[in-house]
Amino acid sequence: MNELFGTLSDGTAVHRWTLERAGVRVRVLTYGGVVQSVKVPDREGVPGNVVLGFAELDGYPAHPGPYFGALVGRYANRIAGGRFTLDGLTYALPRNNGPNCLHGGERGFDERVWDAEPVGHGVRLSRVAGPGEEGFPGRLEVSATYTLDAEGALRIAYEAVTDAPTVVNLTNHSYFNLAGSGAGNAGGHELRIAASRFTPVDADLIPTGVEDVEGTRFDFRAARKAGAGYDHNFVLDKGVTAAPVEVAELHDPSSGRVLTVSTTEPGLQLYTADHLSEPFAPGDGIALETQHFPDSPNQPDFPSTVLRPGEVFRSETVYAFSVR
Repeated sequence: MNELFGTLSDGTAVHRWTLERAGVRVRVLTYGGVVQSVKVPDREGVPGNVVLGFAELDGYPAHPGPYFGALVGRYANRIAGGRFTLDGLTYALPRNNGPNCLHGGERGFDERVWDAEPVGHGVRLSRVAGPGEEGFPGRLEVSATYTLDAEGALRIAYEAVTDAPTVVNLTNHSYFNLAGSGAGNAGGHELRIAASRFTPVDADLIPTGVEDVEGTRFDFRAARKAGAGYDHNFVLDKGVTAAPVEVAELHDPSSGRVLTVSTTEPGLQLYTADHLSEPFAPGDGIALETQHFPDSPNQPDFPSTVLRPGEVFRSETVYAFSVR
């Protein structure tokens, strides 16, 4: 179902698409590709919304920094110093996070209104990012297709092509609270991540290399409470894959709800939302951002995020829901 959700201050219309299948209801906005809500049942069969968001459109442009539910790009996560060099040319980007460029710059994909068209059991959002948008090279044609499969899992499939060499890293920035949005701190959720390594960071949250999780607080190979104090990339054991592979599980003991994350991506950013503010509180949700690594354009040992003409960027992540 497609309905008018509201209008922005410049008069641009924003629509909301509702996807329903197998007892799951997902609502997606054309503003920022936002996943506004994901309603799934608990162990008693009572449905509840498990992502943080706003009932009205105005909430999103009024609170842009946390990227609630948004489609993030052209480059998700941080690029050190707001610059990178590609094929001998250096590109300057907005420094919107201290000295760094974060999540695509001052006005990334999360603040754009996307075109939308229906597809089977879902919606395809698309837009063109012109050359030089937020400092990035290349005219990028990008799409994100949101569908519900027969089991009610939310699948997000990204594609992009370019007319000049560029860098691309796309993700969804939903904050999950499986007890229900508004239920309070999610630090008691049990989390498992299939990652034997992570990327430690400096004071500006830029990776300084790769280290083993063994013996550190970053070891989530066995499920344990998520806790707090994380805004770090985990190096997934599976690496880059052609099809989504299960990499993480989040479980809320109180409701019984379970979220299983599968992806083609090589990394997963765990953010425990320690900096959320009104109308939410620190720790009210947990973001599990499937991605390539932060600052990859400046770190040649990381998996490449370069996209060249004639190539197609493809990435897919699946969020599956169950109860225990």
